[in-house]
Amino acid sequence: MEAGAAVIAGLLTGIAATPWARAALRYAAISLTVVLFLLSIRRSGERVGRLAERLETTEKSNETQRRMLEAAARRPHNRDELGERLRDGEF
Repeated sequence: MEAGAAVIAGLLTGIAATPWARAALRYAAISLTVVLFLLSIRRSGERVGRLAERLETTEKSNETQRRMLEAAARRPHNRDELGERLRDGEF
């Protein structure tokens, strides 16, 4: 097993020793870095989009709850008050 690893290491060392191979490895490393960076930006964008959607949903829910509380605060508290509102035409 160790002999196979030595052979592979020797081949890789020989390939990397040539100038064109080093240039190719350099460009491959730069390309890999750029691709990983772009994937990272995409993932961050998706995360931001999900957070924005969650914030919008929470704001809608809070607005609905606020309107319900305001309506509950304006409701008649007993039958007499309900009758007065109906007679006055305020309801």
